[in-house]
Amino acid sequence: MNIDKLVRITTYIIGFTLFVTVFLYGLDKNFKYLLTKNDNRSELISLKENLKQLDCLTRNIYWEAATEPLEGKIAVAQVTLNRVNDGRFGDNICSVVHQKTKFAQRVVCQFSWVCENKHKVQPIAPQHYKESEDIAKKVLFENFRLPSIDGVLFYHADYVNPRWKKKKVTKIGRHIFYRE
Repeated sequence: MNIDKLVRITTYIIGFTLFVTVFLYGLDKNFKYLLTKNDNRSELISLKENLKQLDCLTRNIYWEAATEPLEGKIAVAQVTLNRVNDGRFGDNICSVVHQKTKFAQRVVCQFSWVCENKHKVQPIAPQHYKESEDIAKKVLFENFRLPSIDGVLFYHADYVNPRWKKKKVTKIGRHIFYRE
């Protein structure tokens, strides 16, 4: 084997090793929240599943806060992820978004648009959907957060009064946010 061929092979091996190391570090750094619990083990979920979770978060932002200010969209996304991390609402974004509860002989959705079957409808304002998707990516992949929404699990529109006995945290746009 000549020296040029040996140098090329060594360079490819080092380059590939470096690529794999950087890629795995990036996964660990940027995608650690995409770990799912399974029999008390953590495992990375597939790209297809990541895209499904991104779509659920995007739709939740869109249907809950499409016309809200940027901070309102981020807050809705953050509450959704806070619920995933809390564990009482579902173990991934889609299960949190689509969670239903029986209450007083009725089925109640955690997010009203789900019970209105809007999740079966294509978004009607593409520019708002694109903005919702951009925010979902920023919150999900870049860990962008509003400090005021840390630990917040509940919100409602300002035109309803659920008579909650929860601690009001802030109002952003038309939504009021609460802690337990």
